[in-house]
Amino acid sequence: MSNEDELDRVFKALANRVRREICDALKLRPLTTKQLCTCFPALDRTTVMMHLRVLERAGLLVAVRKGRERFNHLNAMPIQAIHERWIGPHAAAAAAGLHRFKIGLEEEGEGAGTKAETKTGKKESHGQA
Repeated sequence: MSNEDELDRVFKALANRVRREICDALKLRPLTTKQLCTCFPALDRTTVMMHLRVLERAGLLVAVRKGRERFNHLNAMPIQAIHERWIGPHAAAAAAGLHRFKIGLEEEGEGAGTKAETKTGKKESHGQA
């Protein structure tokens, strides 16, 4: 399976609000399937399990069985891969553009400074003591 197929599954999994909320619930600590079901009282257990399977196929969830319980762990590596590929480079370019804009404004402010040269080459003060 290609990396593109894996990323498609991640995007599909994160496109659903409930699955994003499940990932949010798992950010702090692993939860059992029963605990996750109590977080979503409007959904039945079968629906929660369906969402967990989608997250697991996308690599966003790792399930570990301990006895009769299934602990669900968030795997943030696919999200990190998305960040490195798309968000990071664009954020760096945007930050660099804002920095250049700031420098330009500061230079423009200094150029319009408090003194200006007259036609004779002498500097005059403009409204500052």
